[in-house]
Amino acid sequence: MSAGEPGRGPATTLDPDYSSEDATATAWPAAIGGMTEAEIFWLSTVRPDGRPHVTPLLAVWSDGALHFCTGPGERKAKNLEANTHCVLTTSTAGGNDLHAGLDVVVEGDAVQVSDEPTLRRLAGLYEEKYGSDWHFEVRDGAFHGEGNRAVVFRVEPVTAFGFGRGETYSQTRWRFDGGE
Repeated sequence: MSAGEPGRGPATTLDPDYSSEDATATAWPAAIGGMTEAEIFWLSTVRPDGRPHVTPLLAVWSDGALHFCTGPGERKAKNLEANTHCVLTTSTAGGNDLHAGLDVVVEGDAVQVSDEPTLRRLAGLYEEKYGSDWHFEVRDGAFHGEGNRAVVFRVEPVTAFGFGRGETYSQTRWRFDGGE
């Protein structure tokens, strides 16, 4: 089951050990809405020597996956060359507020996107979401902006988690084909 298939969703479970007594599982469309609205994401990768690396970045949700870009020489791109496993994390309404919002954690593999029609569509989504400062031209299988080249990665969820905060607290797990 793909994260982007219309009418299909992941296997959804609520962890009662980490949820309020009257909590319900967060629906996957609510998580997609949170990722669509969120501006800042945190990407976690693993360095070739095994040490973790975490960095903030911008991302857009499209076709059942999160997409982000980075310079090909940046640490995160180098890490992904050696190990495609990664985690993207974001938070909605309230961000660091203990009593409001939804944190979303997406685990998956980063796959480089080089198809130019797809890249043009993603470039349009970046500009629509983040404004004209994030305008990219597409050529040679990458984004180009202000003299810099950026490679684009797609991370389709394998397993995702939602941590709801508010009157009730909830921990939801979404498992897609192949998820743990």
